[in-house]
Order: sequence, then C-alpha cells, then structure tokens
Amino acid sequence: MRIFKFGGASVRDAAGVKNVFDVLQKVGYEEVLLVVSAMGKTTNALEVVIKNYFEKSSQLNASVQEIKKYHNQILLDLFEEEHEVFLDVRDHFADLEYFLRSNKSPNYNFVYDQIVSYGEIISTTIVSHYMSSQGIKSEWIDVRNYIKTDNTYRDANVNWDTTQKAIAKIAKKKSLFVTQGFVGADENGFTTTLGREGSDYTAAIFAYCLNVESVTIWKDVPGVMNADPRYFENATLLNQISYREAIELAFYGASVIHPKTLQPLQRKEIPLYVKSFINPLLPGTSVSKGEDLEPKLPCFIVKKDQLLISLSSIDFSFIMEENISEIFGLLHQHKIRVSLIQNSAISFSVCVEDKFGNFKELHKTLAKKFKVSYNENVSLYTIRHFDDKAMKMVEQNKTVLLRQMSRETLQVVTKE
Repeated sequence: MRIFKFGGASVRDAAGVKNVFDVLQKVGYEEVLLVVSAMGKTTNALEVVIKNYFEKSSQLNASVQEIKKYHNQILLDLFEEEHEVFLDVRDHFADLEYFLRSNKSPNYNFVYDQIVSYGEIISTTIVSHYMSSQGIKSEWIDVRNYIKTDNTYRDANVNWDTTQKAIAKIAKKKSLFVTQGFVGADENGFTTTLGREGSDYTAAIFAYCLNVESVTIWKDVPGVMNADPRYFENATLLNQISYREAIELAFYGASVIHPKTLQPLQRKEIPLYVKSFINPLLPGTSVSKGEDLEPKLPCFIVKKDQLLISLSSIDFSFIMEENISEIFGLLHQHKIRVSLIQNSAISFSVCVEDKFGNFKELHKTLAKKFKVSYNENVSLYTIRHFDDKAMKMVEQNKTVLLRQMSRETLQVVTKE
C-alpha cells in the first residue's frame, strides 16, 4: 500500500479536486490511502465560527453560511444537482449546527476540535464521491474510528496500541481509501486533533501501522528546496534528505516535515516523498535512509519577526543553572518559543518567537531580578552545512546582533 497526502491548497476548488483525480490516473490508485486536509482556507473560516460562538456574536450563523456557500459552489462545479453527495454534505453541516446549538462544554480546546474537524470531514466526502463518479471506486473512512488518542484537545497524543489494532482491519483491502488528516478521537468518541502539521502526521500513523511501501506528500512546489524562494534567489531542489537531516532542518524552523511525522517513518524505514501535484511524474524529494543531502549544499532557514532578549545579573554575579532554569520556566509559562540561546558568565541571550504577545508581561517579571535589554523585529538565519560564501551572503548589508557557530550549523541574528 502507498499513502498520499493532499493538503488544503491542492483541493481548494473544483479544479483542484479534478487535479487529484488526474494525479491518481498518472501515478496509480490501487492500494492507495488518500489523506486529505480541509479545502483551501476552511480551517481559518471555522476558527471564525468558533470565535463567534464563544463571543455569542450575531455573526455566528453568517459565518457558517459562508462556509456552506463555499463548499456548495465546489459541489455545483463537480456534480449534477441530484447527486447524493449534496445530501451527505448537508448532513455534515446539520451535525455542525446541532453541536453549536446543543453544546454545554465551556472548554475552548474541546469545542475547537469538535468544530474545526468538519473541514476535513466535508472535504473528504466531496473527494471520495468525485473519485467514484469518475470511475475510481473509493471507500470513505472516518479516521475517528481508527486513530485513537488521549483527550489533550488540539494536541492529542496517539494511543498506538489501540490505533494499531483498529487500522489493522483495513490492511487486507485493496480499494482506494479516502480519509481525513489532522483528526482523531478519544476513548469516549469525542473528536480530537493532532496539532501542528497534523495531516502529515496522520499519513505517518497509517504508514507505520500498515507497513506501507511509501508516503507521498503532494505540494504546489517541485519538492524540498535548500532555501525558501521568497527570501533567497536560486533556491535549489534537494533530491535526497536523510531522516536525521530532515529532523535537524525542521528543528531549526524549515518547513520541510515536522519531526513528529518523521519519527514513525524512520522507525520502519518507510521512505517519504515530497512531490508536485502540478507535475506528478517528476521525482521530487526523497526523505529516506541514505545520504544526508544530495546535492550537498548549504541549507538556509530564516525566521522573521523574532525578539532578541539579553539578560544580565544586576549585581554582576554569575548566571548559574538555577537562574537559567527559572528563565526557561518563565518563557514556557508565557508560551514564548525559544529559537536560540547563548550565555556567558554574567549574561544570557535568547532569540524567541512571541506568537501570543506575552513579552510585555514577561519583561515585568524578569526586570525584578535581571537587567533586561531587547531588540524587536529581528531575523534569525540558520545555515546548515554553511561555508564562507553562504555566511557572507546572509550577513551582507545587515547589522549582526549575535552569531553562533558549530561544526555543521551557523546561526545569525540580524537587524535589517
């Protein structure tokens, strides 16, 4: 069996759904499990529904209708009006609206998972019906019957034993399966979601449990590049990346593949391909056992809108383990993600991402014990397998605030 994952961009409209069919025609669809994300920006639209629900906004119904209208247009572009898919999608929306009327739980994360998952449920219903209408017999399966998790809503942990037993039931079937990415269910049957890069992780979970031949993630790019083309000219396609190197790149912030996705694949040495759904016959990038990188090039990762915080002791005493432990505890408490650390005897610097805007509050607490200085809106450049040319290119025409170097990796914090 092979597993194909199609993200929201690949099924954002009727043309995208038709293209998925064309891809399957070119690369084969027997013994394939399709993992499909919500269509286009549906997850964002459902987050607006959740916001309106908790704020008791008069716009709640309108925000649901907007999502209905979007999907209905895709249905009208793909099917005759009497097709049964219209009824199935209508039923899913009826379930969503019933939840909005009847839910009693005040738990935001619980409500989030119950609502946002409808994006995947509806998209896979449409994709599965379209495949069948075009002569590819497909079986829609509800992933909540297979991927079992704990009840950590929005970032659920997989119960591997229960999941393995459930997934084993489909191992001997040979049809095309269509299922949802990102979604699971807890032991009480309530919907959960798997957190960041959840759909890729879904593909890896099925791959691990089914011992598949390969996993392919279909994107609108030819594969994994050595740099983000938005920030770097002459970005080059990487033909091969080892599991270890892919995890290193992901750790530093590259949008390669999340480590959570790679770990189950690495355990069973299942190759992962990143390919173009525009040119599906091109080889793309292979993430597998083998060479770290081919071709062996510097890989550039940039994280914008970072915050560089420098702390020093007020009385010139050493910053010791207990101080660092306290600082990290505060960063964790304020949900501020650390990208880089550097320390000396009496100072400690961290480059962080303040996604939730909590630095002001953190600053007040830190200022009680430390002298605090900081630079806002800095950029963190990481170069794996760097050379002098790569270093000069990144630092050119910028003010370097901090530089850290190891054998394979250079990290530079700059101000434009």
